[in-house]
Formats: sequence, C-alpha cells, structure tokens
Amino acid sequence: MAVFDTPEEAFGVLRPVCVQLTKAQTVENVAHLQAQLQAVSDSALQELQQYILFPLRFTLKTPGPKRERLIQSVVECITFVLSSTCVKEQELLQELFSELSACLYSPSSQKPAAVSEELKLAVIQGLSTLMHAAYGDIILSFYEPSVLPRLGFAVSLLLGLAEQEKSRQIKMAALKCLQVLLFQCDCQGHPRSWDELEQKQLGDLFASFLPGIATALTRIITGDFKQGHSIVMSSLKIFYETVSFIMADEQLTRVSEVQAKPAAEHRVAELMVHREASWVKNTGDKLTVLIKKITECVSVHPHWKVRLELIDLVEALLLKCSQSLVESAGPLLKALVSLLNDESPDVQAQCSKVLRRFADAKVVVGSRAFADILSENLHSLATSLPRLMNSQDDQGRVSTLSLLLGYLKLLGPKVNFVLNSVAHLQRLSKALIQVLELDVADIKIVEERRWNPEHLHASPETPAAGKWTPIQRRYFRFFTDERVFLLLRQVCQLLGFYGDLYLLVDHFMELYRESVAYRKQAAMILNELVAGAAGLGVENLHEKHIKTSPEELREIVTSILEEYTSQENWYLVTCMEAEEVGEELMVKQSGLQALTSGAHTCQATSSPAFSKPGPTICSMNSNIWQICIQLEGIGHFAHALGKDFRLLLMSALYPVLEKAGDQTLLISQAATSAMMDICHACDYDSLQHLINQNSDYLVNGISLNLRHLSLHPHTPKVLEVMLQNSDASLLPLVADVVQDVLATLDQFYDKRATSFVSVLHALLAALAQWFPDAGDLREQSLGEEGSHLSQRPARLENGLNVTTAEGIEQFVLNYLKEKDVAEGNVSDFDNEEEEQSDPPEVDENDLGPHVEPPLPVQIQIATDVMERCIHLMSDKNLKIRLKVLDVLDLCVVVLQSHKNQLLPLAHRAWPSLVHRLTNDDPLAVLRAFKVLQTLGGKCGDFLRSRFCKDVLPRLTGSLVSQAPVSARAGPVYSHTLAFKLQLAVLQGLGPLCERLDLGEGDLNKVADACLIYLSAKQPVKLQEAARSVFLHLMKVDPDSTWFLLNELYCPEEFTPPHPSLHPVQLRGSTSPQNPYTANVLLLLQQLP
Repeated sequence: MAVFDTPEEAFGVLRPVCVQLTKAQTVENVAHLQAQLQAVSDSALQELQQYILFPLRFTLKTPGPKRERLIQSVVECITFVLSSTCVKEQELLQELFSELSACLYSPSSQKPAAVSEELKLAVIQGLSTLMHAAYGDIILSFYEPSVLPRLGFAVSLLLGLAEQEKSRQIKMAALKCLQVLLFQCDCQGHPRSWDELEQKQLGDLFASFLPGIATALTRIITGDFKQGHSIVMSSLKIFYETVSFIMADEQLTRVSEVQAKPAAEHRVAELMVHREASWVKNTGDKLTVLIKKITECVSVHPHWKVRLELIDLVEALLLKCSQSLVESAGPLLKALVSLLNDESPDVQAQCSKVLRRFADAKVVVGSRAFADILSENLHSLATSLPRLMNSQDDQGRVSTLSLLLGYLKLLGPKVNFVLNSVAHLQRLSKALIQVLELDVADIKIVEERRWNPEHLHASPETPAAGKWTPIQRRYFRFFTDERVFLLLRQVCQLLGFYGDLYLLVDHFMELYRESVAYRKQAAMILNELVAGAAGLGVENLHEKHIKTSPEELREIVTSILEEYTSQENWYLVTCMEAEEVGEELMVKQSGLQALTSGAHTCQATSSPAFSKPGPTICSMNSNIWQICIQLEGIGHFAHALGKDFRLLLMSALYPVLEKAGDQTLLISQAATSAMMDICHACDYDSLQHLINQNSDYLVNGISLNLRHLSLHPHTPKVLEVMLQNSDASLLPLVADVVQDVLATLDQFYDKRATSFVSVLHALLAALAQWFPDAGDLREQSLGEEGSHLSQRPARLENGLNVTTAEGIEQFVLNYLKEKDVAEGNVSDFDNEEEEQSDPPEVDENDLGPHVEPPLPVQIQIATDVMERCIHLMSDKNLKIRLKVLDVLDLCVVVLQSHKNQLLPLAHRAWPSLVHRLTNDDPLAVLRAFKVLQTLGGKCGDFLRSRFCKDVLPRLTGSLVSQAPVSARAGPVYSHTLAFKLQLAVLQGLGPLCERLDLGEGDLNKVADACLIYLSAKQPVKLQEAARSVFLHLMKVDPDSTWFLLNELYCPEEFTPPHPSLHPVQLRGSTSPQNPYTANVLLLLQQLP
C-alpha cells in the first residue's frame, strides 16, 4: 500500500471515506477509515487532524442509542489518530476529554454506564493517549478552575473503575490513566518540571480531589490480597505522590492566609480549596486515619514488592510532609521499623537505607526529633506489650515483636531511657516471661532415656561444634510459629547489647529466684542477654556504642553460673526411678530446699494428708527443661567469653560432666552440646582434649566427693563421662580413683550399685579401646581357634612320630594338663606348675627368690572389677544383673592375654553364670549367652567339660521344646523375647562348638536339636541361624554332618561302583515336597 506523505494526497484518499462515515455511522465505515489512516504519514495526519476527527466525533455526538461495538471502533480510531498527532488547541482538548469521558456515563441513571469491558478499556486508553498528545503549554491550560468539573468527573470515573471492576487489566489501565491525569506517569517528557507558581496552581486544583482520591485508594489498598500485588503497588504510589504533592511543606509555607478570588464562575469557585492552616490541620487528621489503615495492612502484605513500596511511601511523606502530617509520623515510623526485620532481604536493605538517611539528615517531625518519636513509640509499645502478646495470634505477635526489635535497633543506647523506668521494665519483662512459657505436658521428654552411653563418646578427630544449636524443638504454650521465638531471642540479645546489662541481669535474676513458674523463661532471657552483650550475631547500627568490657561480662557470667549450678537449681528430680529419686532427695536433705513439683500450670496429683506428693510428669518435664536451658546457657557463656571462659572451667566443667552422664536423654544431649561449645570457645580440639587438659582437678574433685557420697551422689557419672571421652593417658590419674570407686561400691553395693556398675562398664570399655594389643590378641586367638581342628591332627601326628623317651614323656604331661583343665581342676598356682614343666635357666649370680613382674595397671583393674562382678551377678535387680554381665564380658576381653588371672576368675564366676543361663529372665539369658560366647573364644579348653555338662543339655532341650511353637507362630512372633533367645542360641552354638572342640556325642546333641530348624516351616531368620550351626559343624566333622543331612533328605541315589558291593541305603526322603529340601541342598553345596 502506498504511503501518502503530503496533506493533498492524503485528503484525496480520506475525503470519500470521511463523507461516507458522516452519512452512515457503521462499524464497517469506521474500520475502512482506520485502514486508510494506516497509509497516511504522521505529518499529513497532523495537518488533517480535525478533518479526520470530525466524522468520528459526529458519530459520538449523534443522539439516540448506538451499538457498543460502533462506539468502541470510533474510540479506537480516535486513539489511533491522537497517538500519531498532537493536540494544539485548548478547546479541542477539553471537548475530546468530555466526549471520551461521556462514553462511560449513563445520563439517565447518573452512574457509570454498564458497558462491555472492551469499551471501558478503549475509553481509558483513549483518555490516556489524549493527555499525552496535549502539546506544550496547552496541557497546563487544561488544569484551570473552569475545567475542574470535567476533571473531577474523570477522576471519580477512573477511581470507580479501579475499585469496582473485576478485570485486573481494566483496574491497572484506570490507575495508569489516573497517574497521567495527576502528572505521575513515568513516560519520557511527561510530566515536565513545574515552577513554584505552576506547582501551587496544580496543588490548589488537586486539593479538591484529595478526599475522594485518598479514600478510594485506601479501600483499594486495604482490599483483598487476591486482587494482585501490582494493583496495590500502583495505588500506593498514586496515594503517596498525590498526598506528598498536595500536603508538601514547601508548598504550604507559600500559601497565604487569605484566599484569592478565583477567575471562575461561582459554582466552580465553590469547588476550589484554600490550603490554609485550619484546612491543613483537618486534612492531616483525616489522612492520619487512612495512613494507619494503610500501614497496618500493607506491612503484613504477603508480597515483598508491596512492602517495598510502603517504604517509599513512608520516606516520601516523612521527608516532604513532616510538618503537615505531624500526627502521621508515629504510624509511618512504626511501619518502617516493623519492616526492618522483614523476611525479604531487599525490603530489609531498603528499610535500613531509609532509616540511616533519616538519622543522617536528623529529620525533625513537628517540633520533635526523630529519636524522641521512636522513644515515645517504644514507651507506648512496652506498655501494651503484655496485652498484645496475650491477645494476638502468631502473625500478630511476629509483627509486634518485629516492631519492638526495630525500635531497639534504631534507638540503640537510648533504649536505657525506657529501661530506667521501673514500670516500663516490669511490663516489658512481664510480656517476655509470659510469652516464653513452655508447654511441659509432653510425656516423651521423661520417657526418653539414655540407655546407651556411647553417643557421648567423641573421637580425638571429632571437631568441636561451631554455633550452638537447640537439642530439641521447644513447644511453647502461647505460640507455635518458630519466627516468634527467633524474634524473642533477637529482642533479648539487643537488650543485652544496648541496655544496662547489670540492671537487666539483676531484674531477671530476681524473677528467676522469685518463682519456679518464671525460672525457665528468665534463664532463657539471661542466656540471650549475655550472648547479646558479647555482640554475638548482633548488628550494630550505632558506631559510637561501646560494648560491655570482658571483665564486666566475666563477673556477670560468674554470678549467673553460680546461681545455675547451685544445688537447689541443678539437682532436680527428673525421673521416677528409685535410685535417681534417692540421689536428688539426698541432696535436698543436706539442708537445701529444691523447688520442683507444683510450680507449673500442670497440677500435681492429689496425695494423702501427712504425705509429700510425688513428682508429676509436668514437674519432671519442667525440671528437665530447666536443666537443659541452664546447660544451653553455659554454652552461650562460653561463646560470649571465648578463651576467657577457661578461668571459669574449674567451676563449670564438673557440673556439666555430671549432666552429660544423666540418664535423661535430653539433659545428656544438652550437656554434651554445652561441652562442645566450651571446646569451640576455649580453643580445644575435641572433648578428649578438653577433659585431658583439665583432668587433674576433675579427678581431685571426684576423689574428694567419693568420700562424702551421700552429699554428692552424682560423682560416679563424672568419672563415667571422663572415661568415655579420654584416652590411655588418663589411666595413671584415675587408677587410685578407681580403687576408691571399688571400695565405695563394696560399702554401698545395696543402694548405689546402678551408678557404680555404669562407671565400671565405662571403665572396662575404655580399657578395651585404649589398649589395642588386647584386640590384636583377640583376633589372633580367633584365627588359632578357627584352625584348631586342622592343627590338632598335625600335633597328634608329630607326637606319634617322636621316638625319644623325652618326647613321649612331654606328650603325656601335656595331655594330663589339658585333661585337668577340661575337668576344671585349676588352682591359683598354675604358674608354678608351668615353671616345673619348663624350668628356666637360672643365673648363678642371682641367689635371691624369683619375683614375678607386677601386672599392668589395666590388668589389675580388670581383675579387681571382675571380682566384684562375680558377687553382683546374683543381684535381685534385673538392670544391675544385665549391666554386670556386660562388664563381665569386657573383663574377659581385657584379661584375655593374661590367662593366669582370667582362668581362676572364670572358674569362680561359672556357677553364677550357669544360673543366669538356665534360670533367669530371658533378657539375662541373652546377655549371659553373649558372655559365654566370649569366654569360649578366650579359654575354650577350660570350658569344654563344664559347657557340655552344665549348659549344653539345657540349651538343646530349650531349642527342641520351642521349635514347634516357632513353626506354628505368625509374623508377630519375631518380635518376642522367645524368638530372640532362639535366634541368639542358634547363632552362637556353631562358633562355640568349633571353639570348644566338642566331642562326637555332644556334636550329635547339637545337630539333633538344630535339625528341626532346617524346616521351611520355621521363620526365615531361624532357618539361616540353623544353617550357620551346620556350617560350623562341617568344619569340625564334615563326614558325620554329610551323613546326618543325607539321612534327612537324600538328593540322589548311590549306585555301587562294583556288583560285588552292597547298595548304600540312606533313610533321607528324595521327595521334593520334603520341608528340609531347600536348606539341606544349600548346606550340601557348601560342604567341602
């Protein structure tokens, strides 16, 4: 299509189309005209602008009803012409503005017309294009008092569309058009810069629209979040740009008190506003109400860009309207401060930037300084904080605490003005204490016990932990959102950083002592105060602030530490076990009162008169949490003091080690975490390094406290933890203490056996780990015993081949000695017999008696411990018997290389061990069988006849009697003790038979008892264990095992190699339906 550049050419083409449209106003004619306009250049269109617009405007003005589609086509065509031309006549601008606005108005109903969304969008775009097409000063002439009715009509129309329409596209278009009308659009060259007189003219004119604009935009901003964040952002921007322009202090100072008579008719003049002092005061008060609504709503808006726009609103209004909007300064600053801890990094950064700008510029609102307003707001917030914490939901608490945190950050050291007020400090502390109350009704806290102490052990390579981490999530009574707890911690840290630390610590220590109900919360606050005072994780916005000195901080930590570890706060009842409760009561009876039960929201159960009520679940939970919080506090103190905390280790480390050995899992974990914090803070490589470097005074304390065990019942736990987290270098220091422990155990075996047996278990476990030679010997003995059968024929063959008399004599002596050992004829003077059988060469110069070298310390200790275990194996308490059997097992491992000490002790322990194996609780039977396996590996010949006589018949009889039960049982049976006992016996019998080198008759007993477990009807695990028995039997007697299996199931028939030989008949069934088929085939395949 050709392009018409000259007006003449364009006129020739457009004239017929315009004439046709004037005669017949149809959609087709409008579309034809717009199609022709596409081929006309902009310069030609500018010359023919009014000629082209005439038929289009004529169509709009024609009376009578018109189709919406026709109006839309006309408006779109007008928009196209305006987008390519400029409006240079004031009259044309005003008329087009009125004609386009009238398209959306119904004169009959005097309301916006109910037209299609497409027409609404076309008209809005047409108005926006018209205002952008206004040329030069023409646009300013449009904003005169005479045009006020037309402009007001359009503004109200656009606000109605933005508020009531459901289409987001129309809403956004209406808001953008409103921005154009108010000179707020971001288009290049629009708006232009105005001089002071022009600004005043526009301000006076827009002031007439301010109530309607502010009210409607507030409704949009505080509306449903679902309308979209972009609509709220545009509304916020129009609001603060309009308000900051009309209410700008700079403009209002130039407004005279006497209103000049406007050059307009009377009715229009009545619409004009004079921005004198009274109007500013009234308008400012009304805007404050709207601003409060906006800030409260937008500060919690889910979209971060909306909250970011709120910061721009606060900045604009406080910088430009600090005098006219004095009453709004509080809400605006409150909104800004609440965003200082926003979850969005962008919002945080922008908020900090604006606040720093305010501080640097020393902004004055009204006659008050910036800091004074913040202080006043903090006073007000502190007064209402208890009520807010009690009445708000979690989201409200997050907002309130974020606001409090922001005030503390901004005020910095000036926060002491609030803290020095007793009333405000009490209300602040009351709110913190109230909201931090823990929910202590969870029974799992008491239930979780530390049965296995191995989790306390830290290898030398284990690095110390960095920042402290909570051991378990805390559940609070009044909130569930973790953000609330995080904000509370930050608030307390800032109070400690900026506030008077002595004042705060004294105040919360009084609350700590005042009531057990406040103690846990006060301890949490004290912990965070100290961490904050050290500047841990605190952002300092005030460069001139001086932190608490290390000396002062150490003094404060020392006083808190003394309070935490005092007997009434450290030794609390945490369980219902008799010995544990007895320990706590011993401490209480020493003249100190413990505050335990009845101190919480959970009430103790009723008890008879004249009897003291026992601890309830709630009271024990509360005590557990109190100890954990205090332990966590010690970790905080270590981080706060750094290496200076080494000066406090003498008073802090011993109590923490006590709690690390506590049977309550939560306490033990918290104490271990505290020790890791101490390692990190004091520059120790590991827990082992920490304990070794401080073992001297720890061991001294243990030794002194063992002499007064009734006053220090937790002493054994300290030694237990030390042994679990140290190395062999500790042994010389604790050797004497171990003897003290054994002596004390002999004295209090009937009352305190549990604690001492735990220490002995830790001691023997440590000895087994510290001296790896014992482990090497164990592996070597296992290898020797595994090859015993292959070596025995060789020894026999070598013995038979000896033809000398000396060789025969030595063979007979060895045989007799092994026979005596097997029959149990062992004395404590075996060493003398060995010397007689193998006399050493005696140095002629050595005339003195022969003296045996002293035993190693670990062997002497293991011997002494095993002596005690022999007596304690018959204790009436099952827990003690189980623990003693574990200790006995470790004693055998440690003594394995010293048979002269091990065998006599094993001889003495045998009757009690047999009783445990044959006539005790199934749990004790399991543990005793484990000891039996260890003994079999360490002193096999010594046990052979005893095992076959005292134990084997009971074991095989139990297996035979229990086999029908397990064959009929369902899947639940695998969780019973009977099943576990069967499994343990089957898994251990094979190695025992191999190690003890049982005779043929005993092996047949074992095989007969285990055959039934090869049936497919037995549980799978029992079948696997039975197969393992036969695998070991194959190593001892493969021929007999082969014959026995084929008697059970014969997979093939054996034909004689010669007719003269009789056929071999085995009784085993060859049917594939045999229940033993699968397991027998597997075993026969592995038979060598």
